Amino acid sequence: MGKWALCGVETVGGKGGVALLILRLVSGAAFIQHGWPKFQHAFNWMGADATVPAFLQALAAVSEFGGGIALMLGLLSRLAALGIACVMLFAIFMVHLPKGDPFVSTGGSSYELAAVYLAMMLVFILRGPGQYALDALICRKKK
Repeated sequence: MGKWALCGVETVGGKGGVALLILRLVSGAAFIQHGWPKFQHAFNWMGADATVPAFLQALAAVSEFGGGIALMLGLLSRLAALGIACVMLFAIFMVHLPKGDPFVSTGGSSYELAAVYLAMMLVFILRGPGQYALDALICRKKK
């Protein structure tokens, strides 16, 4: 893994670091919850009629469940966020938009939550997990 993936940009500290910690903990917990049922049936969680190959279903399950754990720990955060971002892009462009779901709905299906999660993951990809993360601890020891 290249330097950028773990230690590439200056670590966000202070109040920004606390904000990233809160964002990581909340989004990580959500993805552990979303991913656990999929992880238990990794190769067929979409059902018998799914057109998505089994290995991609498993990759999504690992991205959500494992990525949620990694985000909460702040370990390999950019890689975890990248996996989750790919799952959210798939959800938006292959599920919600083809069904005609609106961005925000007053009671039906929408792609609002997937877009919000995608935006959160882009923050972690671009800025990292902040100073209160194992990634930051590892990078500090390397210097």
